[in-house]
Amino acid sequence: MSKKYPVIAITGSSGSGTSTVRDSFQHIFTRDGIDADIIEGDAFHRHERHEMDGLIKKNRHNSEIDFSHFSPDANLLSDLAKTFHQFGKNGKYKTRHYVHTEEQAIIFKQKTGSMTPWEDASSELLFYEGLHGGYVGPGADVAKHVDLLVGVVPIINLEWIQKLHRDNRVRGYSKEAVIDTILNRMPDYINYIAPQFSRTHINFQRVPMVDTSNPFIAKDIPNADESFVVIRFDNPKGVDFNYLLRMLHGSMMTRPNTIVVPGGKMGLAMQFIFTPLIRELNEKRKKS
Repeated sequence: MSKKYPVIAITGSSGSGTSTVRDSFQHIFTRDGIDADIIEGDAFHRHERHEMDGLIKKNRHNSEIDFSHFSPDANLLSDLAKTFHQFGKNGKYKTRHYVHTEEQAIIFKQKTGSMTPWEDASSELLFYEGLHGGYVGPGADVAKHVDLLVGVVPIINLEWIQKLHRDNRVRGYSKEAVIDTILNRMPDYINYIAPQFSRTHINFQRVPMVDTSNPFIAKDIPNADESFVVIRFDNPKGVDFNYLLRMLHGSMMTRPNTIVVPGGKMGLAMQFIFTPLIRELNEKRKKS
């Protein structure tokens, strides 16, 4: 962790909705005039798409080996931890981009599934969005370098619905291909993704109030007004729950460290919760 150059990490599975949290943070950064850079977790994939596809097919025949984008071996997690550590010392870091779509391929003038070259960058605050912001394991402790760690964890059926719709409509994958990916990743999800949510400072879990029993036939994603959001604080000390309950109509406390808010107020809740935390980090940075 670093007072002078703080790191904020949003961690969640593919299709969990981390981009919604990223947008809320960006609004706060812009409003408060904070120089914050976003670094993508995809930048630390070890392999480009064609290499990864080949390795997944190769390992699929070995039932004793689990290998997916969630796997530590498929990512440069020691490099990610070193990046956070280095940034905390001097505000400098290296990053690159994973080219997901045809639109991005045009922008970066590279084929889809490829990586852009590493580039030097610097900032006052680093914002990470990806799969492994709270990872702890052999050879890498990413979580210890993060000043504010946030988990985004919709219930699993909703997460699958969101992934199916995104990968099919935005990235052009077939339904069968997405389901195959979900199945292949499940052991790694259990072993490497889920444990991170016990290390987060705050978790956001969206729970739909409509039937998602069979996520593979859902024609649309349950909208915000059809959901509630469970917000869990690792340390409730200092959280003004009375203020949140007054400002977020329809919210309720379910445990001493947990508040539930209507899905349509998730963005507003994030503004109320994150704004004082970011301002505190920024004040410590200025004083240091």
